[in-house]
Amino acid sequence: ALPISPPIIGHLWEFMLATDHFELGYTKDGHCCGEMNQSLPAPQRLQWDIPQKCQEVIDSSYQLAKSIADDVDFHCILFEDFGKGLIKSCRTSPDAFIQIALQLAHFRDKGNFCLTYEASMTRLFREGRTETVRSCTSESTAFVRAMEDPSQSKEQCLSLFRKAADRKST
Repeated sequence: ALPISPPIIGHLWEFMLATDHFELGYTKDGHCCGEMNQSLPAPQRLQWDIPQKCQEVIDSSYQLAKSIADDVDFHCILFEDFGKGLIKSCRTSPDAFIQIALQLAHFRDKGNFCLTYEASMTRLFREGRTETVRSCTSESTAFVRAMEDPSQSKEQCLSLFRKAADRKST
């Protein structure tokens, strides 16, 4: 079996939405165009014949995945002070802003930098694919170090932020 990569799912979703909207269409009240097929059989539950050895592998994989998921400590805070509109009005990419903010937050929390892997879908290529984007750059680390240095002025920090954001956006 081939692994399913994000671009494949993205292409499928895009195709389904386009087909649904442009080919099948909707009535004025929001219902799908066309006639309902009343002759379709009712769904049936599938019965699987899974060998014991395979079931053991499935169970052990499930237990491993569950232990990893159970070890996640997640706290979500609703942030409403500003959003992507303000970031864009400052001529900065919201993605670059968040990635650089993550670098700063990680450094403040752990005291070091980490190589960050960000998947980037290049959907205009045939078959689609993902590329790796590394947001921990020399420019972003210079910005983080400046933010942690009280002798650096706001103007110097802003200049370093712009360099880091420009690097992230190219």
